[in-house]
Amino acid sequence: MTVELAAPGTRAVLLDIEGTTTPMAFVHEVLFPFARAHLGDFLEAHRDSREVQDVVGMLASEHAADRARQEAPPDWRTGSLHETMVSVREYAGWLMDRDRKSPGLKRLQGLIWEMGYQAGELHGRVFDDVPGALMRWRTDGIMVAIYSSGSELAQRRLFESTPDGDLTPFIAAFFDTAVGAKTESASYSRIAGRLHLPPDQVLFVSDVTTELRAARAAGMRVVLSLRSGNRFQADADRFDQVRSLDEIV
Repeated sequence: MTVELAAPGTRAVLLDIEGTTTPMAFVHEVLFPFARAHLGDFLEAHRDSREVQDVVGMLASEHAADRARQEAPPDWRTGSLHETMVSVREYAGWLMDRDRKSPGLKRLQGLIWEMGYQAGELHGRVFDDVPGALMRWRTDGIMVAIYSSGSELAQRRLFESTPDGDLTPFIAAFFDTAVGAKTESASYSRIAGRLHLPPDQVLFVSDVTTELRAARAAGMRVVLSLRSGNRFQADADRFDQVRSLDEIV
């Protein structure tokens, strides 16, 4: 279907990444395996860095919360720096196995992907319609922002390194879960505030209906992304749908 921006006075498009701008296969078959494969070596090489120490603090807090909820994460040992890094590696692997949207894990994955992008081992990927849509919206005066569970750093690197070149000049803002969980309506209210727009002037596009419901509760317009390879959404018929960003005009 065609989703019109001008008539309802939409001034910004907020995009999810996985399943909306980028194939799910790229995330699950390229990015996630890369982070897992390089996890141990990265921690060993950068264990004294401020970035890794910040991640250790985040994961230690999350581990304690998991224990308080009577889950069964791997033991967290801190007798030495080596033991701490082993604990981080094992707990990060445990989180990956569960596809948890852990802020600490996402920060750590982002650092590992940053290494891959800098080394030229990783390159971003977007659907063919994405570059043209970003350019068209900017020409029409529509602001574009990204909201993903992946870290802001990882988002930037993905859009900087696509086969179509650096797409970040077309993107006004990047948001990760530091602004809040994607299933909480307050997160979308905060994003609208940071874009200096009322929520009803923002259109959120995602492949996950729980996220769309949260954004709708905050007052945003919402559209479900139906890309090849996306997960089935039982309540998909309750939302406007697009199969390409070319349908948002």
